[in-house]
Amino acid sequence: MASKMIFVNLPVADLPRAKRFYEAIGWKVNEDFTDANASCIVIDDNICLMLLTREYFQTFGKRPTADTVATRAASFALALGSAQEVDALVDAAVAAGATEEVDETKKAEEAEVGMYGRNFIDPDGHTWEPFWMDQPGAE
Repeated sequence: MASKMIFVNLPVADLPRAKRFYEAIGWKVNEDFTDANASCIVIDDNICLMLLTREYFQTFGKRPTADTVATRAASFALALGSAQEVDALVDAAVAAGATEEVDETKKAEEAEVGMYGRNFIDPDGHTWEPFWMDQPGAE
């Protein structure tokens, strides 16, 4: 296991559906950390999602769990290697049941600084912002 990793805990209404959604966009399930309450989704070697039933997620703290379908609680920006990777991920997400969220003003602002991004909302209301940024001098 890498020395530093990020595990993002996400409450989901239907664990099997959420698991199928993330598999459909190309991310892998780590069955070693998957049971009736949780599923570990591996984005890469250092980033994993823990999809947790809403009931199980609630046991992690005392404050109420946000209704992410009605309100945005957070957004997850994910840097990718190219604009084509951004398009492939968002297209796969939409095909798997996500909703694309388009903000033309934000797209224009990002383009001015050499960024390309698209947003999607997963079936549980979690907002993802995959993006690519042209970094001069980077190889």
